[in-house]
Amino acid sequence: MSQFAFKQFSVTQHHAAMKVSTDGILLGAWVPLAKANRIVDVGTGTGLIALMCKQRSPTSKVHAVEIDDDALKDAEFNIKHSPWPDIELHRCAIQEFDSELRFDLMVSNPPYFNASLKGENQARNRARHTDSLSFDALLDAFEKFTTDAGQLAVILPYQESLLFCRLAKARNWFLVSSCAIKTTPSKSYSRRLLLIGKQSIAQPSHEQSLVIYDVDNQYTNDFVSLCHEFYLKM
Repeated sequence: MSQFAFKQFSVTQHHAAMKVSTDGILLGAWVPLAKANRIVDVGTGTGLIALMCKQRSPTSKVHAVEIDDDALKDAEFNIKHSPWPDIELHRCAIQEFDSELRFDLMVSNPPYFNASLKGENQARNRARHTDSLSFDALLDAFEKFTTDAGQLAVILPYQESLLFCRLAKARNWFLVSSCAIKTTPSKSYSRRLLLIGKQSIAQPSHEQSLVIYDVDNQYTNDFVSLCHEFYLKM
């Protein structure tokens, strides 16, 4: 599908190696934005998560960082033709990003494959494998570019989320909240949404779970409640 239509914007994806996915939609719909006046989306791809954040919080200043030239073509088009053309798009890797701004929130649907076999599509390899953006590099960027009260939201496969939490804990950061995702009730958890904070919170971290499809292969009420502001047919 070369274009994915949402209720308030569309995502053209003619060039980007990584297309619109449920992972990205889950992250964009779930991430808490109440205290996020300045947001940076790392590895924005088509611009999906940046656009979702802007829809949910129109007064926030949203920046999007992307290294891949083909993805940038789509992101630039999608931002320009959205209701929020003021999203600032940066053509670089986050390791080369240069900004005096300090963000309240960093959000990313990051690469997560470490040792799996790669295909012939180099852009897809770059988007999916940690060669171009390791977990440590993402955490370095979080430390550098966010405020003392900054937070980092990511979505990862469940097992990789455990490693990511250990790496964050080693830097004396804290798990603020998480949401474990199942595709269907009978399957194991396949994804996990994480919100990492530099500062501890008074209450224990908030642990949630969500199932996407019920036993009749229909969207669950929880999934609809989370994503209904975006999907056309919800």
